[in-house]
Amino acid sequence: MLIDLIVRLDWITYPRTILEAAVGVYSEYLDRNLDFESLCAERKKQLKRISGYRNGRDILVYAADLNKSNAAISISYSDVLPFNDQLSNLKGKKLDLILETPGGSGEAAEDMVRVLRDKYEDVAVIVPGWAKSAGTLMTMAADEILMGKASALGPIDAQLSWQGKVFSADALIEGLDKIKEEVGTGVLNKAYIPILQGISPGEIQSARNALKFAETLVTEWLAKYKFKDWNVHASSGQPVTQEEKTNRAREIGVELRDHGKWLTHGRSLKIQDLRGLRLKITDYTENADLNDAITRYYTLLQMAFSSNIYKVIETTDSQIYRFLLPQSGQEISKKAKSEGKAIVEVECLKCNTLHKLQANIGKPQPLENGCLAFPADNKLSCTKCGNLLDLVELRRQIEGQTKGKVAT
Repeated sequence: MLIDLIVRLDWITYPRTILEAAVGVYSEYLDRNLDFESLCAERKKQLKRISGYRNGRDILVYAADLNKSNAAISISYSDVLPFNDQLSNLKGKKLDLILETPGGSGEAAEDMVRVLRDKYEDVAVIVPGWAKSAGTLMTMAADEILMGKASALGPIDAQLSWQGKVFSADALIEGLDKIKEEVGTGVLNKAYIPILQGISPGEIQSARNALKFAETLVTEWLAKYKFKDWNVHASSGQPVTQEEKTNRAREIGVELRDHGKWLTHGRSLKIQDLRGLRLKITDYTENADLNDAITRYYTLLQMAFSSNIYKVIETTDSQIYRFLLPQSGQEISKKAKSEGKAIVEVECLKCNTLHKLQANIGKPQPLENGCLAFPADNKLSCTKCGNLLDLVELRRQIEGQTKGKVAT
């Protein structure tokens, strides 16, 4: 009996800038043909190197696979518990947070920042790739921001969902202000009428609040943390007042959420863009050893994402992974438990090879013709290309639907 289940495991598409930055490193690790456990061990080695070059600071990684748009890669409240769990393993007073995220919930990002700042007297954020939107918001709570040539932050203008469309709250407010100007002249384009009828005063206020939320956090965090050691004006030698710190922080917050300046929420803000806002950024590529360690770690992280992992939260000695589940709508047969086995097909998206696996339920059984035994360590090496397939979530799905244990 063949259970109708095909598990698709993603093969990552690396951004060109990342491949260029790590061209030799990526090839080196591919040539070594590391299995999953070896990749993990090598990642930990590089994290310890980063910590060493950073004077022994604690290291926490919060990273998502930006290429897996079909997974829950955004910052969300579901990440707060594993984030805190990994944080509890650390005992130092200074932390480096390695951040890779497309953004997500600003409120969840705020909660994570509060936990970090309550625990640590000094927090630095290292951005080897992207930390967009709410990720940029988290970055603004750091005492130090470290970026490389390929790194990017992004605008923090709040995104709203209305009538099935996602758009900038700043753009909405700007558009409404222009309409108000037209109304003031006594002329109103009739095309605006259905738009105005579909927007309530409450929704307009929500848009304003969303913009103010991000701007307020940036103002508070920059003034309190990033600018805490900014005590003297470089140009005049005069003391810097708290009011001046707050004003500078507010100016940066306003610019970061200005949709009219950046034009698109997905805009990449590089080191030079942020320095143009008078924000001090450390270019870690200027330290050859640190750059090598970060580049190697980031390359290994992307290789880990070549499996069905879409989110990694880890320290130098522990980790939590989030996995893609098998495709929805495909269930293990109800007969699988009574027959004592479930036969599933697993597809490698790197080379599209199908592997027929037999998962015995409760106790071992003879293999059917053409079947491979479900691996005891939940790791299957593709028989054609050698790509490592992680089957942890598949095992969980089989056991969840059959209410039995996979015997190996």
